[in-house]
Parts: sequence; C-alpha cells; structure tokens
Amino acid sequence: MKNVNFIIGSENIIQTPLSVYNEDVCSFITNVSEKIMTSSLIRQYPDLSALAFWGRKKNIEKLKRDFGECNRWLGRGLCFHIAPSNIPINFAFTFLFGLLAGNANIVRLPSKKYPQVEILCDIFKDVLKKYPEIETRTAFITYPRDDEITSVFCKMADVRMIWGGDETISLIKQMPTKPRCIDITFADRYSLAIIDGHSIIEASSEEIKRLADNFYNDTYLMDQNACSSPQLILWQNDSSKARDIFWEAIYEASKQKYLLQDASAIDKYTLMCEEAINNPNFLSCTREENLIYREELSKLDDGVVNHRGKSGYFYEYSLSDIKELLHIISDRFQTVTYFGVDSSFFCDSLINSNVKGIDRIVPIGKAMDIGVFWDGYDIVRTISRNIRVE
Repeated sequence: MKNVNFIIGSENIIQTPLSVYNEDVCSFITNVSEKIMTSSLIRQYPDLSALAFWGRKKNIEKLKRDFGECNRWLGRGLCFHIAPSNIPINFAFTFLFGLLAGNANIVRLPSKKYPQVEILCDIFKDVLKKYPEIETRTAFITYPRDDEITSVFCKMADVRMIWGGDETISLIKQMPTKPRCIDITFADRYSLAIIDGHSIIEASSEEIKRLADNFYNDTYLMDQNACSSPQLILWQNDSSKARDIFWEAIYEASKQKYLLQDASAIDKYTLMCEEAINNPNFLSCTREENLIYREELSKLDDGVVNHRGKSGYFYEYSLSDIKELLHIISDRFQTVTYFGVDSSFFCDSLINSNVKGIDRIVPIGKAMDIGVFWDGYDIVRTISRNIRVE
C-alpha cells in the first residue's frame, strides 16, 4: 500500500453505512454544486457545469422524492470505485451515487491528468471539512497499475463500481471479494442517433441551430469517447435535403467551437482509409474540412458495433424499416438519441422485440446526462439494502 497516494482521506476509512439519501449527504452534494457554480473555471469546462446542474438542491430533492420511503434503506458498507480514464468527471458522479446510497467510498481517480479532476478534488476537500461524518467515510486515491493493490481494495469492498473496458472489468471481476459483495460494471457500450428527415426540413433555422449545438455537446465535447456518444447516425424518412441542412449546421457549430488537434485529423484520415479497405459495408465517405467525416454504410449488420469513430467521425445509414435496427441490437448497445422520432413507439418496438440492448432513449443533447439510472441499473437501490419489516 506504500504506492497508494491518498488525495483525500486516509486508509483509516470508516466503513459503517449511512441511510439512503442521508440529510447530510444531500446537503453536501448541494454545497458542492454551489461551490462549482461560483468557480471562475466553470466556463472553461462544460462538464463541471453539468455536474453542478445535476447536484443542485432542487434536483437532489426530486431524486429523494422519486426514491420514496428511505427510512429502512441503508448503504451496504464500503464501495470501491474504479473510475474510467477517458471521462474526466465520471469519478465525481460515481462517488456521489455511492454517497446517496449510504456507502463509504474509496474512489480510484482516472490515470490520465485532467484539470477538472484537480478542480473537483479541491472543491470536495474544502466542502468535506463541514461534514465530518462524510469526510471520515471518503477516500480518493491514485496508484500505478498494480493488481495486488487493486486486489486489496476489492477484498475490503461490500460494493464495487467498475468503469472501464471489457478486459479491465474481466480482470477485476476475477479478484476475490466478500461473499455478499455487489458488483456494478459499466463496460464498453455503443450508441447511436436516429433523425427524422421530414422533421429536419420542417424545423426553423433556430431549431436547427439548437439541434446542432446539442449534437455537438453529445459528440465533440468528449471526442466521442463516452459510451453514450453516438457513433452511428440513422436516417428515418431520409432525403439529401434533410442531410444537407443537418450537416451544414453541424459543420458551422464545430467550426466555431471545436479545436481540431493535428493528431486527431491524422487519426480520422487513417481510419477512413482502414474502413475503405477492411469494412465490407463501406460505401463512401464525405469530408468537411477534416471537422466532419461521414462514412455511408451499404447495410446494417451486427458488426457495426466494432466500428467506432472519434473527433467527428460518424457512420451513416438510411433506415428503410425499424426492423433493420431491431435485428442487430445486442447487449453492447446503450443509448439512442433522437430528433423528430416518436420515442414511446420506438421504446415499445424494442420491448415487443425482446431485445437485450439499449437502456436509454433520450433527445439529442441529453446523451451525456448521467444519472442514478444508468446502463439499465437503478444504481442507488442496487448498491444499498432494504430492511424488511412485516
């Protein structure tokens, strides 16, 4: 353990549980939100703003009401979190979910260096001073890749929340745990967007601009690294006019906001060449000044999840029938964002087809809105326990 660096807390963490939606916990989260809101750095990092918005008092109170009676719900004990390395503030969300569920928390921070992580750690450290019950149940740690260290924390844990690639999750799941330890794993997932061409043509210029900004937030802000960022764009009631309107607006939004790195430009061009050679469904590719790559697919098959873009590389297909999509959905599909689509009808189609995948159907612009329901889990209930009295 000598290689473990405690950014917050210590190894002498108190592991006794608190109640679900504990009053101090709710107050702590709203104070963190307020602290972020008053930071001069919030404008530089939209993801900080998203966290602050989620943690505002009104939303936490709503989540508590929606949960229902909390009196006989307790945390399970100690929750060990392994945060993903590609999403800067995910560590904060997973920590706060663990808190709401009444658990003590040890959070392994992302291995990559992000300004947002340092900013949030400073804010957490400052606010925790006012909440000793939470402070003594909190530890943020970093350490080099070391399976022995990870194994030690796994043996301590009553809950493990593991965010990462399939190989990482498989490795950690093999590590010994307590017999009643609960695992929630957030593995590699694949997401897509469905857009109705008629709705694009009928939309006002203001609506199209707002749609473009929302799509930009879903994709370019995280370089499509998030599992919920759409890789595949499916067109319903397709037309060249609708596509022109949409992609022109995306081009304008990305030209104004996106800083294209040289390495990203090279990676996208290389990916296009590899796709042209190796993807049997590659039909054509359209480029807009290296900001947008649109690879047209000749058909949909279950191999589409193995083709992923980043930094503005999208796969595109004209959907003649929703069954084309339903036939290929596996448990690797996570989020569907939409514009102009009847979401209730689409959801009913998924349920009636008994598909194993797709856990979220949200409007374009909401792909990154993480919450206590994620990847099909009701997180707070899953990592807490209910005491039944009859």
